[in-house]
This record gives sequence, C-alpha cells and structure tokens, in this order.
Amino acid sequence: MNEKPKLRLAEPVAPTPPVGTSAAEGLSFRGGRPADLLIRGAHVLDPRADVDAVLDVLVRSGEIAEIAASIQPPDGAEIVEASGKHLFPGFVDPHVHLRTPGFEYKEDIESGTRAAAAGGFCLIVAMANTNPPVDNSGVLQSLRMRAAVEAHVPVGFSANVTKGMAGAELTEMADLAEAGAVCFTDDGLPIADAGIMRQALQYQRLAGRVIALHQEDPALTKGGVMHEGAVSAALGLAGVPPVSESTMIARDALLAHYEDARIHVQHLSSSQSVEAVAAAKQRGVKISAEASPHHLSLTDAAVGDGTNANFKMNPPLRTEPDRQALIEGLRDGTIDCIATDHAPHAAHEKEVPFEQAAMGVTGLETSFSIVYSDLVVPGVLPLALVIERMTAGAAPLDLPTPLVAVGEPANLALVDLEARWTVGEEGYESRSANCCFAGREVGGRVQLTVASGVLVYRARSFAIQEVGA
Repeated sequence: MNEKPKLRLAEPVAPTPPVGTSAAEGLSFRGGRPADLLIRGAHVLDPRADVDAVLDVLVRSGEIAEIAASIQPPDGAEIVEASGKHLFPGFVDPHVHLRTPGFEYKEDIESGTRAAAAGGFCLIVAMANTNPPVDNSGVLQSLRMRAAVEAHVPVGFSANVTKGMAGAELTEMADLAEAGAVCFTDDGLPIADAGIMRQALQYQRLAGRVIALHQEDPALTKGGVMHEGAVSAALGLAGVPPVSESTMIARDALLAHYEDARIHVQHLSSSQSVEAVAAAKQRGVKISAEASPHHLSLTDAAVGDGTNANFKMNPPLRTEPDRQALIEGLRDGTIDCIATDHAPHAAHEKEVPFEQAAMGVTGLETSFSIVYSDLVVPGVLPLALVIERMTAGAAPLDLPTPLVAVGEPANLALVDLEARWTVGEEGYESRSANCCFAGREVGGRVQLTVASGVLVYRARSFAIQEVGA
C-alpha cells in the first residue's frame, strides 16, 4: 500500500460496561438479502484499516470476504464497476431527529433512514425529543419494533435523561438501557439543574450508556433566535451569546470528572466551546464532542436579510473565528466526530418570520458533499481525516465502528468525488426540505451504500451488472 503521512485519529472515550444488553444490541434494522458484490477498481480509503489504494473489494453474504488488487468475479455476484470512484467505510451519524413518534408529518423512520442511506450512512442514532418523549421502555420498544420493519439502515434510539424532558426527575435509566437505549439525552433542551445533572451522571455509570448533552444556559439564550453579534444587531433580532454554550460545557465537564462519568457534547458551535472541551480532555475528563456540517461551513452572515429561516438552527451559526476554531478542533482531535443534527421541519414551520420559525435544518443527504466541497477541495482538511471523523460517531456511544477489512460486516459508501450536483434540484429522500444548502452546487455524490451487509441505496444513474451462475 502507498506510503502516506500518518493520520491522527480521535482518541475514543474509555467505555463503561453496560448493564445487561450492549449498546450495539439496541440497533434496529429491517435488513434484507445479504449482498454478494464485487466492487471493482475503486480507490479504497479507510484510515483506521490503513487502506489507501485502488483495489477490488468482494462482499459475500454481507461480509467483506476479500480485498485485493484484482479479484476474479465469483458466480452469482453483482459487479460494480467503480473505476474513478472512492470507496469509504459507511458513515455514522450519532445525532439525527427522525420525529417519530408524534411528528411524522416532518419525518418518520422510513423516510429519515432512506435519506441516511442516500447520504452514505450505515448507522444513525435517533434523538428522543418526540411526542411522547422516549422516557419509558414502552415508547422505546415501540420504536424499535417499527424500525425493525421500516428502517433502511440500522438505527439506535436514545432515551431521555429526565421524565418528560422537564429536567426535574430522572427516567429509569437502567431499565431503558436494558430495553435497548443506546444513549441518554434531552437534546433540544439542556439539563439546567446542576443537581439533576449530577444525579444523572451517577446513574450513567450504572446504566452504562453515555449522556449526550445539548448545551445552553436557558437564562442566557432566552428569546434568542441567532448568534449575538453584529449581524443580529443590524437585523434587530435577539441574539444567543456563545458563552451560554461554553459555560454549560465547563460545568458538566467538572461534574463528569467529579463523578468519574462520561459525557458527549452535541453540536459545538463556538471557539469558547472548543476550548472548554479541549481543557476538559487535558484534565482527563471522559468527554467527547461533535460538530455539524453547517457550523463547519457557514457563519451568521448566511442569515442575510433574515428572511430565510432555513438558516435558523440551535445552536445558531456563529462567526468566522468560531468556524475556524471548529475546523481546528476537528483537525487536532478535540472534536471527535461530525454529526448532522438532521432536524426536519414542514414548510409551514419555516415559511414564517424568522423570529417565529422552528429551529433546525436537514443534513443527512448533504453532509459528506458539504464537508468535502468546503473543507477538502480547498485543501483545508485532508480527505482521510474527514472520512475518519464521519465514521467516528459510533465510538463515543459504544457502537460498532465500520471498517473496510476482511471479515467485517459490509458497511460501505461508494462516492463519485467528481460528480457535481445541485442540492434539492431532484428533491429529497427526506420528507422535509428545510436544507440550508438548497440550490447550491456541490461536489461528491454517494453512488451506493451498503449497511450491515445489505445494499440499501443505489443512485438511479449508477448501474450494477450481474454475473450469471
């Protein structure tokens, strides 16, 4: 294999043995016929497996059976002529809103996982801010049963930290872990009460699941609709100061260290937050963090005249120095992974004045293309590092990380880096269209996705030929 500079991989947080079932056993998927594929002549890139070369990859009965310079196609296999294309491990997204139950008009398990497959994802984790919320095993088990019938890719479901997401009383975290919750979160809302947070961290050790945190101080963010700064002042819109996020990160890192517990910080948006995570890691806190493509690509200047609510999200787009700090955090390993925070909303929730619009944007179908176009093509980050961070979201939650290696389940994303396409021009697999990159021409498009050994997505224009038995 080609000699190349060694990539610095993010250090995974040491796992805590869970009670009963493992997090991986909480994954739900409708499955399908195990794939028999020969992907021929692709540039295979997997930094964890130390693979970076043009190779053939043979998948037999859903498992990677052989990787070599040239493989004779076996009888009955489907041939994928992949010359000029790149084959990566399937992407992992630890932060997705599937809106089920209660908000299926925005998204559901079927449409959301279809969007994930189209984006090259082989595993996603669904958030628990639903209606009803996932604060008891009955709701969780119902979701897992639905996913076993509807999910195009494996899904792990989070459960709430507090009952009703009210921040006042803990859920039965051990029971929810036994029922298959892969992590705990009140995402959409912070856990404002430090005493409740400390109790949650104590129970986290017993339940053996990570607590994923939406970090904001409600007293500082109240009424804010975008980043507090020059743009919000010019538009006359109430702002959200970045310190509302970083102070909560610092608080919870101290609590986690005191309780010897684990936390995962969601959607970092500011330089102060990156600094808070880096300082916590240096002190030995068991902390991991994620950043989203929109925060890595855009700033509050994108809000423009304040008439397009597709640029309204929580946390908000911030300044160019904040964006650069996120990129540097991704580069040096302070930020462990890229997560979309895919947050679909119906048109009537976005086509209103900016102040009234729902917060959130979709991202599953554009995640790789945006990061590739804005960070890799200009030479800001190497492709190998982006692939490592887009597949690293499993580790903080103790879920299996995809690997292009013999004997591994086939979790693969075949991408044409030369393809140019316009976001939204052909519609979306997602039920909602609130994408902040709509109408933009980007590079790099997923052609084929294999998840847990099953071919789950193939671009309409991308043909596969079968070798007769």
